[in-house]
Amino acid sequence: MTDLSLRGISKSFEGVTALSDVTLDVEDGEFFTLVGPSGCGKTTTLRAIAGFESPDSGSVRFGDREMAGVAPEDRDVGIVFQNYALFPHMTVGENVAYGLRFRGTPGGRSKEGRVADLLDLVDLSGFEERSPDELSGGQRQRVALARALAPGPDVLLLDEPMSALDARLRQNLRTQVKRIQSELGITTVYVTHDQEEALAVSDRVAVINDGRVEQVGKPEDVYRRPETRFVAEFLGENNVFEGEVDGGEVRVGATSFRLAGLDAPEGSEVVFCVRPEYLVRDGGENAFEASVEAVEFLGESFRVHLDWDGRGVTLRVPERPDAERLLVGFDPADAHVVATGGEGGK
Repeated sequence: MTDLSLRGISKSFEGVTALSDVTLDVEDGEFFTLVGPSGCGKTTTLRAIAGFESPDSGSVRFGDREMAGVAPEDRDVGIVFQNYALFPHMTVGENVAYGLRFRGTPGGRSKEGRVADLLDLVDLSGFEERSPDELSGGQRQRVALARALAPGPDVLLLDEPMSALDARLRQNLRTQVKRIQSELGITTVYVTHDQEEALAVSDRVAVINDGRVEQVGKPEDVYRRPETRFVAEFLGENNVFEGEVDGGEVRVGATSFRLAGLDAPEGSEVVFCVRPEYLVRDGGENAFEASVEAVEFLGESFRVHLDWDGRGVTLRVPERPDAERLLVGFDPADAHVVATGGEGGK
């Protein structure tokens, strides 16, 4: 397998910037996810890796090999597209074997043996003679994965492969995809707009916004310690507060909060966030009182929408609140500063 590096990748289409100075390193055997809203540049980044788009500037390297000028079919990548792109006139076995027409079979296996091995890997043994039209969406997704893996590529690219599936099936399949990737140890770049999916399957994630990399890190680090306001608000639910340093605390409206490790000069602006699950009932430190606006039952918990002096605040609790106003608070260590001074929360 191989590691993958992007250095200063920029790309524009008819004067519109799609990527701006994207620099990323994907380690050998890593499951690396690009996550961000629609139109942020995730798929353009993937297409640059695959060779379907030529960057205006910057470089793509597979290990020590520069990819500039290397055609997609010569890049040794396997690709699973959003619509799977299976050939309807071919059987499942023929679809999986298609990539082997252009390359030798890995490991000296026969073509039939390689197809059988891969269908067993994706839990579709015995489906060789079926038509893609006879398969469910999840089964077609696994056939597309097997076809991408057939030539034994160095890098696997997955472009929103589960976006058309229902939530329960997505959860099951993402577990299977992660298992298969781990078993093979193949370097994988996964594109999704689904934040939960990105957090669940990835070794590391890169949050993309408006063609730029906002933050790269392990899922738990990016979730718990977002580096920008965009990451804080995009990746899962978050409560974001804007205030000013006053006497070593941060004053938001008429209320002052103590934040652990606050390092900002007196009078400077501070933007900090507190996840809904870190807010607690009945006050404690950093307490404030807010009105209950709406309550949603989520199965394992309740999402409570609060109004605090005109500011929307979200709380997650195990039991439905039975009051119109709640006293809530948070530990200073559970607040995370995302901007200070003149950054203005960007």
